[in-house]
Amino acid sequence: MLEIGAIYDGKITGLTGFGAFVSLPDGKSGMVHISEVSNTFVKDIKDVLKEGQEVKVKVVGISPEGKISLSIKKAQEPSEEEKNSRKNDRPKGDRPKSDRPRNANVWQGQPKQNKGAMTFEEMMAQFKQVSDEKMTDLKRNSDAKHSGGYSRRGKNN
Repeated sequence: MLEIGAIYDGKITGLTGFGAFVSLPDGKSGMVHISEVSNTFVKDIKDVLKEGQEVKVKVVGISPEGKISLSIKKAQEPSEEEKNSRKNDRPKGDRPKSDRPRNANVWQGQPKQNKGAMTFEEMMAQFKQVSDEKMTDLKRNSDAKHSGGYSRRGKNN
């Protein structure tokens, strides 16, 4: 039985424009989406993978229908260079993401002019106001074009 998060050896059995099909142990097969092939952009999957190629894949999901989603890039261990660069990028005393509280990375919005950060609620209110104004203008222009510039309410207004 395959487990989500487990890494398996597989073999590429088919390539498509959107990914690769991989045969897995126990006669099962899954698909690696093109975005899960490499940590760099892949324009054509045939430039990176070949049919019959042996690959290590990580099971990232199994749908209720039994479709198995795989990742090659998540199955790869980071190189020593990547590990060292990550360690050096982190300021001393900074905790890894997994140790941080979940709300530590709260989005602060765009800064106001010399007034600090704009809250999400303020940005939404501003967006709604601008959107309402645009919708009103569109409706007014649309009504004027369809009714010849006269009110649709009738002659007794």
